[in-house]
Order: sequence, then structure tokens, then C-alpha cells
Amino acid sequence: MTNNYFPDGFLWGGATAANQIEGAYDEGGKGLSIQDVMPHGITTPPSGTPTEDNLKLHAIDFYNRYVEDIALFAEMGFTVFRFSVAWSRIFPMGNEDEPNEEGLKFYDRVLDELDKHGIEPMITISHYETPLHLARRYDGWSNRKMIGFYENYCRVLFDRFGSRVKYWLTFNEINSVLHEPFLSGGIATPKAELTQQNLYQAVHHELVASARVTRLAREIMPNARIGCMILALPIYPLTPNPDDVVATMKAQHRSYAFGDIHCRGEYPGYLLRYFRDNEIELDITEQDREDLKNTVDFVSFSYYMSLCETADSSRVTGAGNIFGGVTNPTLEASEWGWQIDPQGLRVVMNDYWERWQKPLFIVENGLGAKDRLVEIDGVRTVEDGYRIDYLRKHLLQVNEALADGVDVLGYTSWGCIDLVSASTAQLSKRYGFVYVDRNDDGSGSLERYRKKSFFWYRDVIRSNGAALT
Repeated sequence: MTNNYFPDGFLWGGATAANQIEGAYDEGGKGLSIQDVMPHGITTPPSGTPTEDNLKLHAIDFYNRYVEDIALFAEMGFTVFRFSVAWSRIFPMGNEDEPNEEGLKFYDRVLDELDKHGIEPMITISHYETPLHLARRYDGWSNRKMIGFYENYCRVLFDRFGSRVKYWLTFNEINSVLHEPFLSGGIATPKAELTQQNLYQAVHHELVASARVTRLAREIMPNARIGCMILALPIYPLTPNPDDVVATMKAQHRSYAFGDIHCRGEYPGYLLRYFRDNEIELDITEQDREDLKNTVDFVSFSYYMSLCETADSSRVTGAGNIFGGVTNPTLEASEWGWQIDPQGLRVVMNDYWERWQKPLFIVENGLGAKDRLVEIDGVRTVEDGYRIDYLRKHLLQVNEALADGVDVLGYTSWGCIDLVSASTAQLSKRYGFVYVDRNDDGSGSLERYRKKSFFWYRDVIRSNGAALT
């Protein structure tokens, strides 16, 4: 890196989700969420009731250790911390008339602690945490009534925290409902029984809800910035064959669609064609169309991998990554089979900026790995040079995108403290700069230890990116 293009005021920090760190699933008046019956993540069907093999029930106990954890974030120099509010901690069933005051007070305390350390909060309103009652009673976001329940929930958050929180994200990885309907949309109908019509109708309800609360946020919090959050997947043709290029274009359209609607306020023509070609007829009212015009202030996204596509089915030997595609023969993969592509981050940032002309915020990026706690000179730590290498290479590509002229607000590394994996419900798949002594079988002291990457990231933040060289 010959020049450092990270601007003054660039926000550096980390990201988490309530269900993956808080624990305390039955404390403080909290109701059950879909996560409380997903003991093995997306790998098996949900259980009927919470079972003790579900690490998320207790997670890393951020609910009782937030003061210690936020102090560690401050020690690294965080200027922003992205976290989610657990809907069922505010409305235990999701659709009550009055919120749970004890739940609101918990987030008051979290915000107090962030303010004490000068850390900007960024709140994800819904991060894979649909209240279980809404999933079972209404089939989650497949039901239009969810829009009203969500609006009521958001109004409470905006009224209570609006003067203290500037950055808000409406839904986490909204496009993921097409892949994991129960996790992402609280849709209790078995995945195999859902049609494309069902899935796109559910996404439509989420898009309308997102647009309505974007308008609501501007009414209640005129100085706030409201963003969408999408799963970024740059897609490359496997070969230069035009058939592969067209297959890639179609796959990219499926990825672009939800950002296009959030940023442009209407359904794009290519998606309407897809609906026609697949006999999908959505229930879209004139009020829905008007609501969708409430576009976001910025685009946030997660980035972990890229995909390849081909029109030649004989070249498909299995999914190239967790969200499909085919294997890219030029890339290496993580222990969990996610292909690693730092340059894809620069590609997607340029692509999104040129497409939408909205500021970008990288709110998830990181490496899940099996860390080993060791003792060096009497201090327990993790020698995670592989994580440093991964993050450094990705952040260098952020610098390249900034040099390209892309407007980027900030970067929050995913799982800045070890947390329970959403996809596998394991703690052994670690992302953090802070090691949490808890194992997949639930054993462990829950003590926190600074990894080697902790001090590396501290230096990156202190230098505003200059230490990446």
C-alpha cells in the first residue's frame, strides 16, 4: 500500500448479533426466538423447545459481561460497535401492545457503556431473531401482518434510543431468506414445501416493512442514517463462454435485487421478468409501491466469499460456497469450505458504489477458524497470524476501493469477540480478536483472552489504516 486512503472519521470496529453473544435466553423477561430452537444452526431442522445442547441459550454471556467486553473493544480503539436488539427481549411474543421495560433497560445500559468509551453504536433491528411466537402463529414474514408488528417494534426502539443512536440497519442480510427461510424470515413451513412464490412474497413483506420504518425513522430521528444490509456475493463467470457470462448475469441479478429496491424504490425490470417467466404473482398493493419509494441513506453489507457460475451443468460438481455457485479453481478455502477472495471485496465495493451511488458500510467480514489457546510468557493468548493475514488482505482491498473513489463510511469485523456461529451453532468456529473460553460441549470458564490479532487490529485503528503496510 503506497498511500493510505482511509479518510479522517472512518469508523473502525466490530460486529455481533444478540442471539450469538447475549445468552440469558430466559432472563429479563425475554421471550423465545427462533434461535432458541435451532441447536445446530441451519444444519438440522429446529427442535420443538429449547434444549441445553443449544450454545446460543447462554452464548458467551454478553448479557452479564457487556461492561468487560465493551472495555476490551475500547482498548482496541473501536469507534463503532454494531450489535442487534433481540426483538423477543423487547416484545417477548413479538406482537404485544406494550414493550418489556426490563429488555429496554438492558440496551440502555449497553448504550451507556458505549457512550462512556466514545464508541458509536450501530443497531441492527432484526438479525435472524424473529420471535418464536410470530414464526409459529403467523409463519413469520410469509404473513403480511408481520409488517405492522415490526413497525410497532421499531417505533419503540426509535422513541427510546433515537437520541443516542445515529446508524440503524433494518434487516440483516435480507436476501438470505431465499436460502434459509426459517433463519432469515422466521418462516416455520418446512423449506422443502415452500415455492418461489412463497419466498418472494415473504421478502416483499420485509422490503415494505423496511421502507416504512425508514420513513418512520426520518420522522422520529431526523439526524439518523438508515441503511439496508445485504449479503454481498460478487459472481464471476467460470469461463469466457458467453453462456457462462449470461448465467453469471442472471445470478448477479438475484443478488442485486434487494439492494436495487432499497436504493431505487421500485422493483427492477429483470426481477419482474423473472416473476413472469416463473409464474410468480406477488400481492403488491398501490400503498406498497408508494412505501417502497422511501429509500435508504446508505448500503451496508457482509462480505465473506465470491462465487463462480456456469451454464454447463456438467461442470457443477457441488456447491462452490455456502450460497451455491461452483468452485473457483484459482482460490483457496477456509476450514469450513468458504473460498477466500480479498479482491472480491474491492470488486463488490466498486460495483455497489457505481450502481447505487450510496455510501457503503462493510459491517461483516472475517475468518472463522479453529483457534488454539496457548500460554506465552505467562499470558494466555492465541497466535492467530492466519486471521491477521486474512483481514489485512481484505482491508488492503478496502484501501484500493477508497483510492478508486468509493465512498465508505466504515468497517466492522464480524465476531470481534468469539461468538456462536449462525450457520453451525458452534463456538469452535471462532472469528474474534478476543478468545472466549467456552467449548462446543458447553464447558469452559467464559474467561476472555486477547489474541495476537487484538493488538494488530488496535494498531490498524490507531494508525487509521496506515499500519496495514
